[in-house]
Amino acid sequence: MSKHDDNAAAEEELGDESKSIIFSMISQFTRDMDLSRITFPTFVLEPRSFTERVTDFMSHPDFLIRQSDDPVQRFVGVVKYYMSGWHIHPRGVKKPYNPILGEFFRSQYEFDDASGAYFVAEQVSHHPPITAMFYHSPEHRIAIEGDLRPLSRFQGNSVGMLLGGYAKIHFLDRPGEIYEVTYPNMYARGILFGKMVLELGEMSTVTCKHNDLVFEVEFKTKGILWGAYNQIAGKIRRISTNETLFEISGNWQTAMYITDKRTHAAKPEILFDSASEHVVPQHVACASEQEPNESRNLWKHVTKAIRENNLQAATTQKSAIEEQQREHVKEREAQGTRFEPRFFQLEIDGNYHPKLVIDDIPKEPEAAKERVSQWIFAKLDGSMQDMDRSEDDPVVLATQHKR
Repeated sequence: MSKHDDNAAAEEELGDESKSIIFSMISQFTRDMDLSRITFPTFVLEPRSFTERVTDFMSHPDFLIRQSDDPVQRFVGVVKYYMSGWHIHPRGVKKPYNPILGEFFRSQYEFDDASGAYFVAEQVSHHPPITAMFYHSPEHRIAIEGDLRPLSRFQGNSVGMLLGGYAKIHFLDRPGEIYEVTYPNMYARGILFGKMVLELGEMSTVTCKHNDLVFEVEFKTKGILWGAYNQIAGKIRRISTNETLFEISGNWQTAMYITDKRTHAAKPEILFDSASEHVVPQHVACASEQEPNESRNLWKHVTKAIRENNLQAATTQKSAIEEQQREHVKEREAQGTRFEPRFFQLEIDGNYHPKLVIDDIPKEPEAAKERVSQWIFAKLDGSMQDMDRSEDDPVVLATQHKR
């Protein structure tokens, strides 16, 4: 069982000056106001872009790559993978940078079995904000695609982020076996009074129509007078018969449990314990190998200032990036052109999909690695990013010392 017994990692106490700034800002808000065009003070920022934050869900790939021959157990593995991504977040209540239009983040992973995976995310729309993403493991023939459409709302003492969009997990060696995922909402509580707390709320689902299975889970928010933080309650059931196969409960930040309802004498077993599971790190090219609108390179001066607790410098650098984006919008309007995403395209279903067609990826691992890595890591001049080059950017090196 997990040793985590409190909610400190998801709580934050603001100082008087920070509270004063928050009060001044929200005095201009109305309830349910769309906050996507609001510039937030830098002290609430997590020092990474939303394009990178999406990779939190790629931190426990073992639950996907260790596939069972039993479709029900494969589905349990996908549920475990999905639920394992929520515990990774910055301490306290922080929001990532709002990506600028055309900003992208790319990385690669190396697994313990010498296999690996590639990832890319791109900001394909700024108003409304849409981040498209793609992940592929050539050796294990797994692909994940999707887009996230966060919509922030002011709700009195809370700010809610409604996570729209879609995600699909493809097991490419199992034709038709696609897992469709929806997301819960996120809330920053206590922005006016009390302690600031991060919560997840409402329902989300994982559905595999091919195997007649669905997982429905409620992320429960704490009541004012009773209840506990981070509780979940979910069921895996047959779509056709509504038969409940498993029940899942626990704490999404620490430990979750699964009970096999097909066996009346079954007892809850650990589904996921964040204290004991290994997070697979990602490898990102050094800043000198990144393009100007690549996330870590783009925001490096803001990140450095935040880590040095120099909020004035962070605000100045952040404003410069935002002003540059406004200038690009004016240039496109003057030229009568529209923004064209580099990695993704809007298709007839209303969703963004990778321009690299998933069904066209070769089955042979080496050929797949070459095709996918060329598509993700090629620079505009046709050369490939050197993933082995050591970091030599003085701004990034100074940032690393502050971690």
